Amino acid sequence: MSVHERVVIRRLRTGVPGLDDVLGGGVPEYSFNMIAGAPGTGKTTLAEQIMFANATPERPGLHFTLLGEPSVKMLRYQQQFDFFDLARVGSDIRFLNLSEEVLQRSLDAVFDRIIKEVEDSNPGIVVVDSFRTMLHTSDTSTSDLELQRFVQRLALRLTSWETTTLLLGEYTENESRSSVFTVADGIFWLYNELERNATVRKLQVKKIRGQAPLSGLHTFRITGAGLEVFPRQPGSIANGRINSTTRVSTGISGLDKMMSGGIPAGDSVLVSGPTGAGKSILGSHFVSAGAETGERSVIAVFEEHPETYVARALKLGFDFAGMIAQGKLDIMYLRPLDLSVDETLHEIEERVRRLGANRVVIDSLSGFEVALAPSFRQDFRESFYRLTQSLTALNVTVFFTMETSGETDYLRFSPYNISFLSDNIIAMRYIELDGSLQTILSVVKMRGSEHSRELRIVGITSHGMEIREALTGYRGIITGVPKRSPK
Repeated sequence: MSVHERVVIRRLRTGVPGLDDVLGGGVPEYSFNMIAGAPGTGKTTLAEQIMFANATPERPGLHFTLLGEPSVKMLRYQQQFDFFDLARVGSDIRFLNLSEEVLQRSLDAVFDRIIKEVEDSNPGIVVVDSFRTMLHTSDTSTSDLELQRFVQRLALRLTSWETTTLLLGEYTENESRSSVFTVADGIFWLYNELERNATVRKLQVKKIRGQAPLSGLHTFRITGAGLEVFPRQPGSIANGRINSTTRVSTGISGLDKMMSGGIPAGDSVLVSGPTGAGKSILGSHFVSAGAETGERSVIAVFEEHPETYVARALKLGFDFAGMIAQGKLDIMYLRPLDLSVDETLHEIEERVRRLGANRVVIDSLSGFEVALAPSFRQDFRESFYRLTQSLTALNVTVFFTMETSGETDYLRFSPYNISFLSDNIIAMRYIELDGSLQTILSVVKMRGSEHSRELRIVGITSHGMEIREALTGYRGIITGVPKRSPK
């Protein structure tokens, strides 16, 4: 090969949904990697998932167990995951216990055994679990320099055998400057953060040679399928947003007129107002209007189960059950109390792509905020920004509902100062008019479009929402207690 030719490094698929995107395409072939983190963060499960995804009968996977849990015990628990194929154990997946060599307190004995097994098997992937145990049970007279030399020797030999290596170690964040990490081509750090009563698992790629990973902390979950990573920056954002001159109907003719023909396709719409004002009904009109023109919608609800949501809509004439049966609607319920923004986005994106949806309703942002883990609630503006940017980048029209206090200033459209992130804002509120409680609606903002600035009374009937007469001849309407203007 000429010195002027660029070396092409193949990237191994990890078998972990979302992780390849975070790594920039996968794990570099023949690389020497460290998976670090506290006990219980998922290091062994991650390594097993990668090994099962890449081992073959010709290039098997070797899993060396040191003084951690015995191989039999580990196998008993790991085979509960969907990725674990017990039929492959002993052929292209092999487990070896090095407890005896480790107890000899000899780094050389451990090194020789690993190299012998590698030479005999010609593996494509090697896992050493837990590497930290080996270092701490070595001869106490061994210096840090000798330990680093041992790791360097191991890395050199395994790489020369064209083996991709995963070394697992129990490290704290304060130990990330250890000299052992300088040898690694890749460093994957796992966290299990506890805040109040919620726990959030996170992954960070601190280092990976030769490619650009996604920066930051990425949340992940461990389920029956194994690990699933939710990239902090979904691929939809990178694809950008397509501007359109098309308008889509809200499903309410009077509101469409106020919005100069409807909502610009691909925009985000924030509907704010107190409880009971009709925000969800407005969202139902929006979904129903899409179904009438052949469009599909996804509704994400956080405050009530889909069955209840469908039943309420039917009372107002919206046949959501029929739309679901026809493949025009998908209603998803997200209510765990430790959600991450990335996980929510991933689930909504999956539903949008699967259905081919054109419209999305988030009902409501208030429920979404409560469902988030505490660390994501601290800066709800960032969470909402990422939600808005990701969904509009899918070229769908997004409809958010947001509850505001009845005593909130009418000109403040959310308690989180997020209104500037929405393309369009529809505000609703209660007023006392001639001794009765009335609901009014106004189109406060439409980015790049003309719109009505009237304050109109809203009526709720058995057929949904109606836009009624404009409030004229009154002053002080936005105070909630208007007075008739003097003639």
